[in-house]
Amino acid sequence: MRIIEDTFTIDAKGMHYKELNEEIEKKLNEGYKKIKLINVNGQRYIGAGLTFPDRTIEIYGVPGNDLGVFMNGLNIRVYGNAQDGVGNTMNDGEIVIYGSCGDIIGYGMRGGKIFIKGNVGYRVGIHMKEYKDKIPVIVVGGTAGDFLGEYMAGGRIIILGLEEENDENLCGYFCSTGIHGGIIYFRGKIPEYKLGKEGKILEIDEEDKDFLDENIKRFSEYFNIDYDYIMKKPFLKVIPFNKRPYGKLYAY
Repeated sequence: MRIIEDTFTIDAKGMHYKELNEEIEKKLNEGYKKIKLINVNGQRYIGAGLTFPDRTIEIYGVPGNDLGVFMNGLNIRVYGNAQDGVGNTMNDGEIVIYGSCGDIIGYGMRGGKIFIKGNVGYRVGIHMKEYKDKIPVIVVGGTAGDFLGEYMAGGRIIILGLEEENDENLCGYFCSTGIHGGIIYFRGKIPEYKLGKEGKILEIDEEDKDFLDENIKRFSEYFNIDYDYIMKKPFLKVIPFNKRPYGKLYAY
């Protein structure tokens, strides 16, 4: 493989998603450190299953569903919005969205980090999981829709609500429904009526503060948002009542 330091630019206008993804992988295998995609308009599966931890894909436009699906190591930057399923079953790497996203962000996510400047839709973090020190993270600068953290088995979600003055609007209804692992952090107070019956609200501790400090500093650097301003407001967390909320339904 020849090593090339330069950026390679692909004009995605009118390209079928399969053709685009084949070209991306080809150029990464040739040794390009950065792939710049312009005129992206709904092409799916960008970054799917790729393992290039020291490489970056820059996306200008709106990528389609399942951006970074099954990704094992790659840095993706989206200078705009993204559709549904960002980070679906993602194992490692990092995705940074300089806009808002659709539904089921981080579905079954098992590792890596996703930073989103704007808002997200429904069922974000559904079925997230973790193993030992492999803990996936989603940081959202705006608000989330219904069923946030549904059936979470692990991982961490941070909802900042930077443009939302009313804490009741930080997320939709049924947050933490079926949760049996992981933590959801809120900047502000989340009302209990927004929660599913499996989640409970607690104050954060020193370990939580260290985790929030690390990830919010990174968020503030990516989006040029003042860290001290973000941290002026107190945080709460939602955790599971127990690790087997449906155990009696399926086993004696």
